[in-house]
Amino acid sequence: MTDLPYRPCVGIMLLNRDGKVWIGRRAANRVVQQDEPGSWQMPQGGIDKDEDPLSAALRELGEETGISAVTVLGEADDWFTYDLPEHLLGKALKGKYRGQKQKWFAMRYEGHDASIDLDKADDDEFDAWRWEDASVLPSLIVDFKRPVYEQVVSAFAHLTA
Repeated sequence: MTDLPYRPCVGIMLLNRDGKVWIGRRAANRVVQQDEPGSWQMPQGGIDKDEDPLSAALRELGEETGISAVTVLGEADDWFTYDLPEHLLGKALKGKYRGQKQKWFAMRYEGHDASIDLDKADDDEFDAWRWEDASVLPSLIVDFKRPVYEQVVSAFAHLTA
């Protein structure tokens, strides 16, 4: 299965005015169940054919959270990759990928917290959300994605201080 390609993907570190990061709890119908390690994560998703990464990031953010009032603050210099663990190969990501190759963007939320309504999102990705310190994000994600989260936190540390 290691000959499978990586799925091109984007991730969004959405910051509020206090430098806290938006995280969502994955909905109960997802592979990782609520309140298990890894049930909280930042928005992310695939890049469609002929779509540039920034457009994909803005689309995915809207689809997963309903949020569109943002300012783009930065883009990670590198693409970050992770491999799926053996037990998920051939199952997760429609069985077509060995993992994901992600381009991450930092964005500032320009709206009000009361305007965030996950029921207005196109996807049922998340069922709860909160603002969190960037430093704890790697401890909230599934083990196999932890190195990516460490890289993302490091890449955007200047925005979260």
